Amino acid sequence: MVIEDAPEFRTLIESVLRSDGFRVQTLTTGEEGIDWARRHRPDVVILDVGLPGIDGIEVCRRIRSFSDAYVVMLTGRDEEVDKLIGLAVGADDYVTKPFSPRELSARIRALLRRPRAIETDESGPIEIGDLVIDVGGREVLVGGQPVELTKIEFDLLSTLASRPDMVFARAVLIEHVWGPDWIGDDHMVEVHIGNLRRKIDTDTKHIRTVRGVGYRMAGPRRPKTPFS
Repeated sequence: MVIEDAPEFRTLIESVLRSDGFRVQTLTTGEEGIDWARRHRPDVVILDVGLPGIDGIEVCRRIRSFSDAYVVMLTGRDEEVDKLIGLAVGADDYVTKPFSPRELSARIRALLRRPRAIETDESGPIEIGDLVIDVGGREVLVGGQPVELTKIEFDLLSTLASRPDMVFARAVLIEHVWGPDWIGDDHMVEVHIGNLRRKIDTDTKHIRTVRGVGYRMAGPRRPKTPFS
């Protein structure tokens, strides 16, 4: 689903994506996009930040309340704040205008190819302190309460939790979560880690920053804890 009010961008995106084999629905307003996404459940949403009426940030926030579709934000050259806000409300990636439609298509394919969860040799959920991660069921509990995460937030968390004794460099996290073909900005790792911390950190700081290296989980892992 493409939500873009500028006809030149909308037509160009639709043409390239259709030629690359995607089924495409184009819309011009946030209200139309929210309604269509609720009824048709798209796999990917391409969303312009500067929509008339409800802007792209609010559209992303509302779509995230009922959909786990990949969301790619389209933003202007100097709208750094919009990029970060978009990621904070659940976007998976952003592309800055003007952009190459072929690059946009490549990024969408990279999102769709990336693994949904990291493989683990444990048969049961992972428990670290008050944090429980059911990798197979893609569910997370903190202090016994469920926490809603986006696809990328969950995959980052499960990657870190798979080896809590290991420091993951940003490049390693990108390869695990976004895939080896990823061509985006590695600054996105920091933004998504920040979002994840706000959701799972209570009295316990579950994710630690190792300066100059990357991130690791805090605390020992206790495997095979019943998820209930």
